[in-house]
Amino acid sequence: MKDFKKYFVIPAEPELVYNALTNAATIQLWTGATAVMEAVEGTEFSMWDENICGKNLFFEPGKKIVQEWYFGEQEEPSLVTIILHANKSKTSVELRHTNIPDEDYEDIVAGWNDNYFGSLMSFYAD
Repeated sequence: MKDFKKYFVIPAEPELVYNALTNAATIQLWTGATAVMEAVEGTEFSMWDENICGKNLFFEPGKKIVQEWYFGEQEEPSLVTIILHANKSKTSVELRHTNIPDEDYEDIVAGWNDNYFGSLMSFYAD
């Protein structure tokens, strides 16, 4: 199992970024794919036409999201923590993804950089 940590800067205020990460309709706008999401702890979610699936564990509106991502029958859950920090009129995003299966690590890192936060940065670009 491997861990990944990275910082991203999104050209939007934290409340907008939080909404883009927790509202199914907004997720569909920046991903171009179906999403099931509600900012309710204990609910299941899916994104990118069910290529990403998991369970919502914790929400602090405008500040923090914690999710469990599913990778088959692994013993320890894969946890995603996204922390949003105001940075002038932008948002500094701290991403921590723990317990990524070794065989999925490269694809997951590329997905975070290119598809997930890359798409979100493009969505809010000037």
